[in-house]
This record gives sequence, structure tokens and C-alpha cells, in this order.
Amino acid sequence: MSRLPAGATEEQATMKTFDGLELNVRTYGDPDAELSVVLAHCWTADTEDWHYQVRDLLAAFGHQIQIVTWDHRGHGQSEPAPLAACTVHNLGVDMGHVIDRYAPTGRLVLAGHSIGGMTMMALAEQRPDILGRVDGALFCATSAADLDTVNLGMPEMGKVAKAQIPWILAQRARLHSRATRRRMPVIERHVVRRFLFGTPLRPRDTGLVIDQIINCPPATMEGFLRDMVDHHDRVLALAAYDNIPTVVLVGDRDLLTPLPHARKIAAHIKGARLVTLPGAGHMLPLERDATVSEVLVELVTRARTASHLRQQQPA
Repeated sequence: MSRLPAGATEEQATMKTFDGLELNVRTYGDPDAELSVVLAHCWTADTEDWHYQVRDLLAAFGHQIQIVTWDHRGHGQSEPAPLAACTVHNLGVDMGHVIDRYAPTGRLVLAGHSIGGMTMMALAEQRPDILGRVDGALFCATSAADLDTVNLGMPEMGKVAKAQIPWILAQRARLHSRATRRRMPVIERHVVRRFLFGTPLRPRDTGLVIDQIINCPPATMEGFLRDMVDHHDRVLALAAYDNIPTVVLVGDRDLLTPLPHARKIAAHIKGARLVTLPGAGHMLPLERDATVSEVLVELVTRARTASHLRQQQPA
């Protein structure tokens, strides 16, 4: 989507998950860089969730860093996943294996949007070896628990709507081709504008998210929502990020992972900084791209400084 800065390089590859699914992976910058930024996107999206941040990080650091992004199982250009395999636990395993393959050494800055942030929590449960290499973390519009209490800003019927919307979208995906839904994305457009974005709305951003939803398989819509609502409680995992420079971002009009969820994350990570963005909804990497990029540039700058200081210390 966003044009890369002059001289920037992009590599696209595939890798297999532990259970045999093919993941689409994109990397930018220097694969041998001392620091890698690993970006995990949100539910029903793909790597384009972070396209503004990839552009801005490359403009700021060029080949001094590596950026690693991938389409989660069942998303984007990755292979569709069976319903039972659509779990946050599996996303955490996948993230660990992506890092093993594409950033096996060096320091890390991790960022996760929505289910991507939950993936970072699952990673912390599973891979303390990777957490030991992390020098910065961004939790962006996400939640550690209690997603069953979210009512989408509709106290009377929000919980019912939350369960029905993905089912309706999944049924449309089963009954109508992607081409048909792209020609008449009436329901998708309404869901995106009503529940995912705050103000102001930029048509290029809402159009991207509508297309991502249309591209999303039915099992991805249903399976991950069920797992997030029924099984996602990773508050205890947050302690793995204690004293790692961490920023928690939330829009004050986020209906999916509202402000109390961000406060809980920040309260359970020692030293975390909570930033609330007025008027913003759930799609912060798109609708507040400059702020998200600024936070990532700040985390990377701090991580690189810490790395240089460690190198200067006597053995």
C-alpha cells in the first residue's frame, strides 16, 4: 500500500507451521541486522495492517534494522487453517517459529495489534528464550482477558451482536464469491465503519480493511473469535514484559478492546506506559499511523542505544 523509501528492499517467502500450514512472510532491511522489529497483525487482517509503520521504520533506520511481518495462519496469503487450529496458542507457536527462522539472533522489538498483541502474550508463555532478547514491546489495541464482557458500545445487545457479526460475515463468505462481495460489500462496509474505526475516516484505510475481511476464510472469522472469547486469559503472561520498555496504545472509541482492557495490560507490566488516543477506534496502525510509527521509532531507538551500551561494557 504505502510506497517504500528509496533503496528499501522487501523479500517475500513462505514457511511451514508445526502442523503443516504454509505461512506468507515478508521481511525488509538487513537480515543480519543486530535488531529486528517483529510485527503481528490483527484478526481478519494481513501484513498490510502495518504498511505505514514498515514505510516509516525503513525511512528512519533503513538497513540498520530488519522488519519481519507475516500473515497469521488462516489470514491473507497464508494457507487457510481448520477451525480447530484457529487458536491464539497456535499463533504464539507460529510467532516463535517465524522469529526462529527470520530473526534467530540479535535483539528484538515486538509489536502486536489486537490478536497480534494476544499472540505476544502467548509467545511469552511459551518462549522465555525469545523474551530474553526483547528490548521493546508495543501492545496496540488489544486485550489480556475478559473479552466476553465486551458489548461493542451497545449495552442492550452488544454481546449478541459480537457473536453474530462474525457468523454473518462467515455465512456470506460461504454463500458468495469474493468477487460478488467486493462488488457489493454492504455488510462489510457497515461493520468496518460502525465498529472498527473512530474519526476521522480515511476511505483508503476503510477500503483496505473491507478487502481484508472479504479475503478472510469463514473458519478464521469463527474459530479465532471463539478462542479469544472463551479461552483468552493471559494476564499472568504479561509479567514476562516487566521492565522491558513497553507502550500500550488504545483509542478512546475502541469498541472491541476498550480502554479498561488497555489499563489492565499496563497495570500488569512494570514500567509500561499507557497512551490513550482521543477519537480513535480499533484500527490504530491505520487510523493513527503517525502516532504508532512514532512509538515504534522511539522503542527501536531506545533498544539500539541499550544494545550499544551493552557492547561497550567490559566483559
